[in-house]
Amino acid sequence: MQAYLIVFLGAGIGGAFRHGVNVWSARVFGLNFPYGTLIVNIVGSLAMGLIAGYFMASGSASQHWRLFLATGILGGFTTFSSFSLDVALLYERGELVVLAFYVLASVLASATALFIGLWATRSLIS
Repeated sequence: MQAYLIVFLGAGIGGAFRHGVNVWSARVFGLNFPYGTLIVNIVGSLAMGLIAGYFMASGSASQHWRLFLATGILGGFTTFSSFSLDVALLYERGELVVLAFYVLASVLASATALFIGLWATRSLIS
């Protein structure tokens, strides 16, 4: 139960940060392009790399800190950071075919699922 609370608290912080970036980017850049999402994905991926690199190098990071920072804060900020970490790990293991499949399947299946959800909702509402 404690692990869920740790993730919950971190996700709230990450979600608030994400909202702040979206509000800021809309004011600075306007709404013609999803700058907020782009910024969040890049910054979140950089942060995941820094956090994962630190945890790997130190070898002493507690599970609670991993849950709070990586799963909680970065999970609330962007799930793209986890995707980017998965890509890096597959690359470092030399699993390039699996990596290519994972990237294509993740992007195409996610976008397809979103379109199916939009279609289903619009069909039910209209």
